[in-house]
Amino acid sequence: MSTDSLYNLGPLLHLLVMGALVAMVPLCWVWLRNPRASTAHRVRLLTLVTLFLTFDLVLFGAFTRLTDSGLGCPDWPGCYGHASPVGAQVAIDQAQQVMPTGPVTHTKAWIEMVHRYMAMAVGGLILTLAGFAWTRRWRGDSSVRVAWPTLTLIWVCLQGAFGALTVTMKLFPLIVTLHLFGALMLLALLTLQVQQQRQASDWVTEVALNVSVRRRVYLGLALLLMQVLLGGWVSTNYAVLACNTFPQCQGSWWPLMDFAQGFGLWRPLGLNTQGEPLHFEALTAIHYAHRLMAYVVLAYLSALAWQLRRFSALSTVATWLSGLLLLQLLTGLSNVVLDWPLAAAVMHTGGAAALLVLLVGLLAGTRATRDAVN
Repeated sequence: MSTDSLYNLGPLLHLLVMGALVAMVPLCWVWLRNPRASTAHRVRLLTLVTLFLTFDLVLFGAFTRLTDSGLGCPDWPGCYGHASPVGAQVAIDQAQQVMPTGPVTHTKAWIEMVHRYMAMAVGGLILTLAGFAWTRRWRGDSSVRVAWPTLTLIWVCLQGAFGALTVTMKLFPLIVTLHLFGALMLLALLTLQVQQQRQASDWVTEVALNVSVRRRVYLGLALLLMQVLLGGWVSTNYAVLACNTFPQCQGSWWPLMDFAQGFGLWRPLGLNTQGEPLHFEALTAIHYAHRLMAYVVLAYLSALAWQLRRFSALSTVATWLSGLLLLQLLTGLSNVVLDWPLAAAVMHTGGAAALLVLLVGLLAGTRATRDAVN
């Protein structure tokens, strides 16, 4: 496929209409289910629904990547210049005849396009939330914060650009990893909005949390983000099965590894920075770095969960944190010893996303104090 055909904007209008129609479903549901509620209350509910759908989008994005469907439609934004795989059947048939198992098949094309439809719907909802925020501010409601909705709108546009590059740069590992990271940042931005709106409506009040404990939460969030990047690097380089035993790797506590080649960032999928095939030792280094970091994150966040139990108002958060860490441990182990089962791999991404939402929500829902008590 030529470079010019990687971007085909012909079906863009049809796709925008389709995304708007999908976005209208949750929007109408929120408005019709709450006919007597204030606009502020409806916006709060719509923000929560958008957060939920964005979480679903992250899971479906992982499913798309793990089923090797990222190039199910090798152009952008449509599928062989059409708004759906229905119009691209002939082109898909021809591609599948050349390579029966993909990367282009009818199933993979549908998975890829459903992911794009969902992304456009989420983008439409975020645009709607930003529009409501600015409209209420222009009408004189000084209590409305427009910074986070505006930043979220800008971010989702950047995320869409990375989605396009993911396809047109043929699953370039750094781009795919940043696309995953950007999706989690989108979750964080929406979580901040949900928490702020809940506090503004007097649904919840901020919990006083010792300054030193909040700093530990920030550090825990930073460690989690580093681990997410490492996990994305493992997934986008298909390095999960480089170590298929636990706790050792290839029968050794320190197997042969090539960190320089494995963590050369600007390179195509399966190649090193010199354009040569990536050595197995490089894949081993990628996998083992993620595993070693997992020990650090698991130990640190487990200790943080134990510390949060001292605060009665945060006992539920501590329980959720412990449960999600257990989920990550079990799904991470199953990826290794059970040869990367699809359900476990998707749940592993979902667990990381849920941990991010939990820690961001914790920081947004607490205030620093030097004399917080249990």
